[in-house]
Formats: sequence, structure tokens, C-alpha cells
Amino acid sequence: MTRRKAGPKERDRGRIETLPSGSLRVVVYGGVDPLTGLRNYRQKTIPKDTPDLWDEAERVKTSLLNEVDEQRNPRTKATVNQLIDEYLAKIDIDTSTRIGYERSARNHILPLLGSLQVGKLNGHTLDSFYTTLRTCRAHCGGKGKFIEHRKKPHDKNACDDRCKPHACKGLADSTIRQIHSILSGALERAIRWGWITVNPIEQAEPPKTPTPNPHPPEPEEAASIVNAAFQDFAWGTLVWLAMITGARRGELCALRWDWLDLNKAVLRIRTSIGQEGGRTWEKDTKTHQQRRIALDQETVGLLRAYRQHCEELAKEMGQEIERDGRIFSTSTDHSTWLKPDSVSQRFSRMCDKLEIKTSLHALRHYSATELIAAGVDPRTVAGRLGHGGGGATTLRVYSAWVSEADQRAAGNLSGRMPSAPISFNADGSATTTVEPEIRGPYQQIAADLRGAIVCGALKAGDKLPTVVELCQRYNVAAGTANRAVAELKSAGIVTASRGKRAVVAPLEGSKFANVVSLNTKRGTK
Repeated sequence: MTRRKAGPKERDRGRIETLPSGSLRVVVYGGVDPLTGLRNYRQKTIPKDTPDLWDEAERVKTSLLNEVDEQRNPRTKATVNQLIDEYLAKIDIDTSTRIGYERSARNHILPLLGSLQVGKLNGHTLDSFYTTLRTCRAHCGGKGKFIEHRKKPHDKNACDDRCKPHACKGLADSTIRQIHSILSGALERAIRWGWITVNPIEQAEPPKTPTPNPHPPEPEEAASIVNAAFQDFAWGTLVWLAMITGARRGELCALRWDWLDLNKAVLRIRTSIGQEGGRTWEKDTKTHQQRRIALDQETVGLLRAYRQHCEELAKEMGQEIERDGRIFSTSTDHSTWLKPDSVSQRFSRMCDKLEIKTSLHALRHYSATELIAAGVDPRTVAGRLGHGGGGATTLRVYSAWVSEADQRAAGNLSGRMPSAPISFNADGSATTTVEPEIRGPYQQIAADLRGAIVCGALKAGDKLPTVVELCQRYNVAAGTANRAVAELKSAGIVTASRGKRAVVAPLEGSKFANVVSLNTKRGTK
């Protein structure tokens, strides 16, 4: 086909160019790029060896024009890198959340997807991206063989024991879900900004939601932790309060003396301490909720003694504790707060010495599970922990398996169940009270003979009716009668040998010995 001349309007919207190689390039105007303000063009090259080259180029041109008319075309050539930068610059989130988002973007999103155009993202690309994250957090695809150095930049002559061969380890499900949330939010903004018209995140399979699996310390472990912590009065008080209140580590670091009312036995939690590296700052609690926690008398007494201890130390240094001073502090006048990371690290070192595998956050699990085991309703537990949702989060995440609660549940259930079909004898042994199901004639014969033995009509040593008598009485064949006797013999109820009549076996060793004995005594009476 020879090239058709395009009209003026068509030339304004699109054209077909001949390349030096002989291939054709289709160029279609797609509007103004909302990011750069420049004209945006859609392009596609048709190889020169394509059959009906010009016809195919016309078809491609028509297809691209239709995409533009229907607004299905990407309106910008912006990359994922540019999108993430714009998204993080405009989103309104907490400082700690922003730091986490920036870390995830810097370590995972931008290295793998940053150079791709937003308009070229699709479900396959995103699914492959999630697979890479599940395989290896270093993005080696499971094939990496290199040394992981402790410090970067690294001097190749300064390796030590901390430099180890790389071992692939995928990201946690919760981390991949967070990365998915970042991409989802950014791509939704891209649609609102007119960068793209279809959200590719909807074409990908979202990462699975991680199953909550809390591991609170056992009561014996909790006791060991408290005993070890109270070698330092201040540290022991912090650990005790973490167990009793279930407060987060940042909330414990932010506690102030004027938020503690020992007369009313109430502790108020209003803020939290955030940390990134060596920088700390005071912020709202995780759920932006303030709460009041009631304290038991033992905890109130402990806090009174701790307050007196702190005042004595301050007096020795010629200082006083300010009314709004922090409850836990490294300074004598309690004017500074503790660093959350330092608290976690100290707790981990203590537990390592005790050979207990747990963490400071697990004390939050411990508080929740013990309260639930004690019968406290989930809504109240949620209020103490600072959860929203009326207790749904508490039940889903923090109600770990507690043996005491499980035993109580079993007791409550058994009280509403019908009696089990067993009876207990004087020696403590159990006997079923369920009659065997009768399925055929031989089972009917065996059941009748078994009943005669149990009620005492046939005693140990008595002979059973002959096979001929059983055949006449039940109108069955000899094989059926023999099968009934064989079943009683296999149960140890009767003894039989070739050519001799079956007799009732002695009670010892018989399956129904206890029942027969009891019925015999009743008959004697």
C-alpha cells in the first residue's frame, strides 16, 4: 500500500514517519504533560519487515488516537521515582510514619521500580516486584553470592567477624503490605492528578495480610524478668509498669509525674516519644488517643516508693524534681526522657542473659492476655492498651493462647453439654454405656448373648446355646450363628474350641468384667 496523505487535522494529532532503517514510527499527540508542562506524545515503531507495513502503521495510529480520545493513555512520562517524591512531599502523615515510608521507598521501591514510567506499570510488573521482595530483601533474586559488610562504605581490608556471606531472607509480610500501601496511595494520587487513567495496583495481587501471632512470656518467665529488672529500682519499676499497663515503649518514655495521681490510683497517657537514629521527639500516641489507666494498690505502693527514691537522689545532688518531670529519666531532676531504642536494647540484653526469647513489646501481649484470661472484657482491655475498634484489634492481635482461659472455657462448655456415655466403676475405670449398633442377624445374636452375660443369666463357666439351637431360635443359617459366637470369642467374653460348645469366659480379662460384677452384686441383693 502506498502512503496516504493525511489531512491538516490528522497531521496536528498524529503522523507516520519513515526511519532511516526503513521502519515506520507512529507519533500521536497526547496532550500537555501535567508535570512538566511540555507536549506529550505517544510513539510506537513498526519494524520494516512487517507485512502490509503501511496498513499496520495506520491501524496503530488509529488505536493510539482512540486511546487519547477515550483518555486511556498515560498523560505523562513521569517515572515512579518522580511520583514517590511528589507523593511524600504532599501527603499529611505522622513523622514516624513518614520516616518508615521514606525508608521503604529508598531501600525497595526506588531501586527496583524507580526508573520505570508510571504509565508503563502493570499487574505483571508489580507481582514480580512483590515476588522479589519475598525472596530476598537484598533483591538478589535468590542467586546472590557476596559478603554482607557491617559498615558501608567498606574497606575490603577491614573485614571482621561481623562481615558474613549473604544469605537470602525475604521481607516480612507486614513490610511488604506497607510497601503495597505506599504504592497504592501514590498511584491513587497519580489518577487524581491526571498522570494516568487506570490504577495498575488493581491488576496486581495484593500481598497477603500477615496472621497475628503474639508470643507473650509465660508467667514463670515474666517472674524471672521482674526479679532480674529490680536489681535496678528505676529499671524494675519501668518493666513492672510495662507489664501492668501494657503501654508502648514510647508512651512509657513520655510519662510525666503530673500525669500520675497516686491518691486516685490513675495514670494518664497523653503522648509518646519517637526516635530515628539518635534524634528523638515528643508526639501523639499511635492512635492519637489519650487514655486513663487505673492502677492496683501494689503498683501504687511501688510508685510511691519509687517517687521517694527519685526525690532522695535529686536532694543529694542539690536538685528538685519538676512537677512536669519525666517519670523515667537519666537526669537527676527528671527533665529529660529516655530514648525508646535504648530501653528496648537494655531489655533485650537482660532477657538474653536470662535465656528468655522475648521483647519489650511482648510485655504488651502479656498484659492483654493476662487481662483476658482473668475475665476482663475485650473493650476494657482495648481501652487500657489504647486500641480503637471497640476491642476487635485486641481480640485479633493480642489475645494469645492462655492455658488458664482455655481450661475455664472447657469447664464452662462441659457444664452445658449432656452427660458423656460412660460410667466410672469403684476402681476408677470407665465403661461405655453405649450399646453396639446392630447391623445384621449375627450382630443381633451376639448382642442378645452379651446381654444375657451382663445381666447374670449366663455366668462364668455356663455353656452357650448350641449352634443348632441358635439357628432354630433366630431362623438363620449355621454360618450366621457361628459368626455371632466368633465375635463374642474375639471380644474375650466366651471361650470356644473345635468340637466343643462355647462357654462364658471368667470375668478376669473380660471387657465387661466390671459391669458383670456390678450386676451380679445387684442380683444377689
